[in-house]
Amino acid sequence: MYTDRKKRVWPLILCLLLAAVLAALLCMRTAGASKRDIAEEAAQALRRAIEQSAVQCYAVEGMYPPALEYLEENYGLQINREDFYVVYDVFASNLPPQVRVVAKP
Repeated sequence: MYTDRKKRVWPLILCLLLAAVLAALLCMRTAGASKRDIAEEAAQALRRAIEQSAVQCYAVEGMYPPALEYLEENYGLQINREDFYVVYDVFASNLPPQVRVVAKP
C-alpha cells in the first residue's frame, strides 16, 4: 500500500516541478522583454524630442538646424550618447531632418 502511494506521488511532484521551471522561464523572458520595451520607448521619446527641437528652431529662425550639435548648444537639447545611437540627416534647411535613434545593446 505504501509503494502504491509512492507511485502516485512521484508523477505529481514531477508535474509541479516542471510547472515551477516553466513559470520561472516565463518570468525571465517577460523581464527581458520589458527591458527591450523600455529601451525602445526611450529611443522614441528621444527622437520626438529631437524632432520637436528642430521644429522649434525652424519656427524661431526660419531654417532647420544644420547639425544636432546646434540644437544642443542653442536649444538645450540633451542626448544620452552612452545609451543611444543618433543619426541626424539634413537634406536642405527648409526640409525637416530625418532622425533615427537606436538604443545601444
